[in-house]
Amino acid sequence: MNTLRVVCDQLAPRIADVEHNRALSAKAIRGAAALGAQVLVLPELMQSGYAFNDREEALAVSEELDGPTLTRWKTLASELGIIVVAGFCERLAAGQVANSAALIEPGGRLTVYRKAHLWDREKLIFTPGTEPPPVVETAAGRIAVMICYDLELPEWVRLAALSGADLLCVPVNWPDGPRPAGERPAEIVRVQANAAVNRMFIAACDRHGEERGVNWIGGSVIVDADGYPLAGAVSHQNEQRLVADLPLTQARDKFISEHNHVHQDRRPQLY
Repeated sequence: MNTLRVVCDQLAPRIADVEHNRALSAKAIRGAAALGAQVLVLPELMQSGYAFNDREEALAVSEELDGPTLTRWKTLASELGIIVVAGFCERLAAGQVANSAALIEPGGRLTVYRKAHLWDREKLIFTPGTEPPPVVETAAGRIAVMICYDLELPEWVRLAALSGADLLCVPVNWPDGPRPAGERPAEIVRVQANAAVNRMFIAACDRHGEERGVNWIGGSVIVDADGYPLAGAVSHQNEQRLVADLPLTQARDKFISEHNHVHQDRRPQLY
């Protein structure tokens, strides 16, 4: 397995403006492919925007899996030979909606993950997912998917790692908040820690652009299997396109010393 080129494109979707967001994401997919990317990660709820007033507003712009946005992403993935991971507001049965992410492969296979751990007012709008993060055996490597606050639950990230993920792709919307002077956002630090303790690459794509009074960290980051940033890892509240070449085979070596293995050293019978 050679290096895998991954792009995170930190964009500013508009709330409830699905046509604008579809056009913005299509431009990003073409741009990533022009850079030779094999995988593109876009923000959480890229299709719809994030700061909904209520479930009814989210439902009005939600889409099913054969809706126009995923159909467009599928067409571009096939045309350009690129894997697309991006967030969307998914319409479920009985007037429910999910905060979902799609992993679309060039051959047309679609894998959908529904966010299991909902943040703050998301609990008033979305139905939480009930399935673990998928780990998909793609032509580019074993890729896992989860969404934003899921990263705060180390057990959830460990599930993906124990299932053999080489790369974890995470659409995120990280709201900006106060932090001590000179400190980097804790969200970025936690991504680095998750990567290091699992020896797994992580690509987290944040957003920018104020939305209904919410500002964002703009902390998109691509991290190596030792937990060190390859791109991003700073608060940058504008569009940024991160590019990194990942030697994925490093994620399959879980030894950190001659006698220490990050997964085999676990003693779950004691926990």
